Amino acid sequence: MPRPDRSAEIDAALLKAVSEHPSDLVSMVAAQLGLSRQRIHQQVQRLVAGGYLVKSGSTRPRYALGVNRKLLRTYERAGLADDRVWFADLLPLLGHLPRNLLDIGHHGVTEMVNNAVDHSDARTIVIRMDCSGGILRVEVVDDGVGIFRKISRALDLPDERLALLELSKGKLTTDPQRHSGEGIFFTSRMFDAYRIESGGLVFDHGAAYDDDLLDDTDESAGTRVLMRIATDSKRTAREVIDQFSSGPDDYSFARTIVPVRLAKVGDENLVSRSQAKRLLQRVDRFRTVVLDFEGVSTIGQAFADEIFRVFANAHPEVEFHHVHAVPEVQQMIRRAEVLRDEQGGQLPLLP
Repeated sequence: MPRPDRSAEIDAALLKAVSEHPSDLVSMVAAQLGLSRQRIHQQVQRLVAGGYLVKSGSTRPRYALGVNRKLLRTYERAGLADDRVWFADLLPLLGHLPRNLLDIGHHGVTEMVNNAVDHSDARTIVIRMDCSGGILRVEVVDDGVGIFRKISRALDLPDERLALLELSKGKLTTDPQRHSGEGIFFTSRMFDAYRIESGGLVFDHGAAYDDDLLDDTDESAGTRVLMRIATDSKRTAREVIDQFSSGPDDYSFARTIVPVRLAKVGDENLVSRSQAKRLLQRVDRFRTVVLDFEGVSTIGQAFADEIFRVFANAHPEVEFHHVHAVPEVQQMIRRAEVLRDEQGGQLPLLP
């Protein structure tokens, strides 16, 4: 049998040890891993060539961390603490980043690791990190039940694709005693790109647009979360949280954006009241709800009426807005609004 490739293990050991062993790095890691100095030296050369290590001197070389950083490590899920992953393994490699990036990285890594520990029923959790070319990339991968399957079972959803809709709203958790359901919502908006792959489905969110994309990917067990952000980003964790809070003196999670097209299953059109009720599940937990009609070319009269008249009348405390609606969709929305006005309801002004 071919021997397993231990390159990732060697890389992790070298990058972790270099700060305390700049002059005896090769011999120390060779002894630690039970490998030859020649094998370790080969890996050191690759890291130097890739910009992950810097070499100075020739007769008695010394090494230091380069401008690029990376990590690949597998953890046993049972007993894993999210702050251990960040403080012990990632932060020592990322200390050169600005404070706002460290805050976002800390938030994202600990939230995603904690989700995997508490919800996935996985055996292992894998962390991949690469910081190079002006981009910080982090992946959290588990071999558990799969996030969309977990959500669909907990909410008794008829189709796993509807788990993406519920996830996009925020305030969703299968364990309310230990989680607020805010972790994925805020993390997805702190990073430039955020993606969850699980069971053939994809939840994708980018900071450049308020949308969550559904696509096909290879079906596999477990969940893979990918996060990416430019290292010169000026975004802060606080400004993202403030954007969806109720005000400067009240930091409750009060505003959400709902991608309307995720209420569709397959090729169906959004025409019925049952589809509208599907879209509106749990939105009464927010004070402001923005319905994003991007990618929706038409809606039915009953669908619009259920949202903008029936639900709005029943929940006057919820302020509705809509964005990215094409003229045909706007016409249906307005019909429902006019009927509500005629019945004496008061609609909030749209932006």
